[in-house]
Amino acid sequence: MASLTWENLEPLLRSYGVSIGMALGHIIVFVLAGWIAVRMIRRALTKLTEILERVSPERATSAEASEKRIKTLTGLLGALSKVAIWGLVSVVILTEMGFDIAPILAGAGIAGLAVGFGAQNLVRDVISGFFIVLENQVRVGDVATINGIGGQVESITFRTLVLRDIEGAVHVFPNGAITSLSNQTTGWSACVLNIGVAYHQDTDEVVRVMTEVHAELMKDKVYGPKLISPIEVLGVDDFADSSVIIKARLKTEPVQQWSVGREYRRRLKKEFDRRGIELPFPQRTLHFAGNPPVAGAA
Repeated sequence: MASLTWENLEPLLRSYGVSIGMALGHIIVFVLAGWIAVRMIRRALTKLTEILERVSPERATSAEASEKRIKTLTGLLGALSKVAIWGLVSVVILTEMGFDIAPILAGAGIAGLAVGFGAQNLVRDVISGFFIVLENQVRVGDVATINGIGGQVESITFRTLVLRDIEGAVHVFPNGAITSLSNQTTGWSACVLNIGVAYHQDTDEVVRVMTEVHAELMKDKVYGPKLISPIEVLGVDDFADSSVIIKARLKTEPVQQWSVGREYRRRLKKEFDRRGIELPFPQRTLHFAGNPPVAGAA
């Protein structure tokens, strides 16, 4: 058996030293490459954010909401990119250090499958939330009806959407469970009016009064800026039991349709009273069949 001497160990240690040095060098290169990739993606996302903010169609009406939505999306893309890059760097480093990553990847795949089955609702909520934000279906401050429940949107995350109704109750909807969404305040809003007047009134005169009242409302310093266009009188819409129904629509800024509608109705009622235009109340006319009863008959 050969004796263990420095002359025998020196080449072996030197070869190990070279191998360890090369491995460390490769690891440093991989970490540096990952850092550079993250920096490049960060700059690319910053540039993408600037471009999207310039071309966003909603910037003119709600720059703050547009900026918030775009930053949410780019932030999510940045987080996913970082996870992917550093995950790849970690796998390469483990391979360089001599670890057999096949069992690790197989175990991670099985664990990921198990977690996926257990958290499929969470994954569904996150994916649905991503598309709600991406497509700008609804924003914080909007008034919407979700799954038949109406209210104002208080918060939106990638997992839930929070709605507060007019009575103050808070409704929390998992994004994946939203089956119907009606946004009443996207771009502009509308107040639909069904004005009932007596049958003997001249409907053309009523329409003129409605138009004049709206024109005066547009000159108001408080309510004028909330109105987008002149009133749209759609005409006689129905013959009800006691009134003729005239339908009209007021186009307003988002979320302003209720306040504008209340003020318009208030002014219209005062003008109707001034001009003697009757707002009818329910009436019934009774017709007796046959001869009327004779007074004093048994």
